[in-house]
Amino acid sequence: MIVSGRKRGFGSIRRLPSGRYQARYAGPDAAEHKAPSTFDTRMDAEAWLTDRRREISRGEWFTSTLRPKVIRFGEYSANWLAERTLKPRSRAHYASLLDRLILPTFAETPLRAITPAAVRAWHVALGTDRPTLRAHAYGLLRGILATAVSDGEVAANPCHIRGAGSSRRVHKIQPASLDELEALVREMPAKYRAMTLLASWCGLRFGELTELRRKDLDLTNGVIHVRRGIAWVNGRPVVGTPKSAAGIRDVAIPPHLLPVLRQHVAEHAAWGRDGLVFPAVSGGPLASSTLYRSFYPARARVGRPDLRWHDLRHTGAVLAAATGATLAELMGRLGHSTPGAALRYQHAAQGRDAEIASRLSELAQAQLRRP
Repeated sequence: MIVSGRKRGFGSIRRLPSGRYQARYAGPDAAEHKAPSTFDTRMDAEAWLTDRRREISRGEWFTSTLRPKVIRFGEYSANWLAERTLKPRSRAHYASLLDRLILPTFAETPLRAITPAAVRAWHVALGTDRPTLRAHAYGLLRGILATAVSDGEVAANPCHIRGAGSSRRVHKIQPASLDELEALVREMPAKYRAMTLLASWCGLRFGELTELRRKDLDLTNGVIHVRRGIAWVNGRPVVGTPKSAAGIRDVAIPPHLLPVLRQHVAEHAAWGRDGLVFPAVSGGPLASSTLYRSFYPARARVGRPDLRWHDLRHTGAVLAAATGATLAELMGRLGHSTPGAALRYQHAAQGRDAEIASRLSELAQAQLRRP
């Protein structure tokens, strides 16, 4: 015979003929649930029911027939990444940050167990020798946990380290002067000279340059139609839209570059309307490692071993700013979606981009006339 215990506010406890105690309760699913085993004492059974009541009040309750509410960061971050609409390069970057810097610490940690103290300890352990990666990793962790807050998985975001999501620029950019730029172009192989000029005077990104096709060059009207870019993901080229929506743009070519471009297209571009303007020897997209084999020795010979290829784009921005281009005009020419990036150099008016390009050529001609 089963001996019933006294009534409780939550659940019930019975003493069995064996002398052991059985606990049961009605869950949020309106079904009755029993403890998986019996208890030696009534106090143990009461403690088990108390734990279940707390789980229900905190929203952590689950049964073996439901998905566990204890969600670990590794599982949640994988789902978070899969649900995001990202460009291939950004997705690969986030996956790399997770695998290398975040998951070794938090993969098996329940979301609710990631505390501000745990985040601070992780952040300190990352060290200070890679400030940009450290900032990116912190920003990613903070973003994932912010979504977890929105999803109701955690009550508050534990990432509270002021300034941890930003880093100071390690490489201080010094734009190339006109003399240095002229010398650099002269030192580059003939097939890369036009590319070097476009990176500098038109501010195109490497991925935009390497995906340029003959149909994108309007040499009659002096305009480059930037519509696509190449991102290298795990050693493979992936063609997509430019870095941001603002990257889809028309860039006026400084008139003094047009003869150089016409000669380049005639001698080095791949054949046909869809032919790449700056192809690799194989005819496919040019990889940065191939270009650097020529660029690094050239920059050393002109006394600028610190100059990165991307700094040529910065050079172009500074040159454009020198013509009096407004912030909005710089954003339009460089394909920036926010003012922050363009502010480093200094509503784009229609037709002003052509004027900027013309004045860029005036700068070049003035330089050539200098004694």
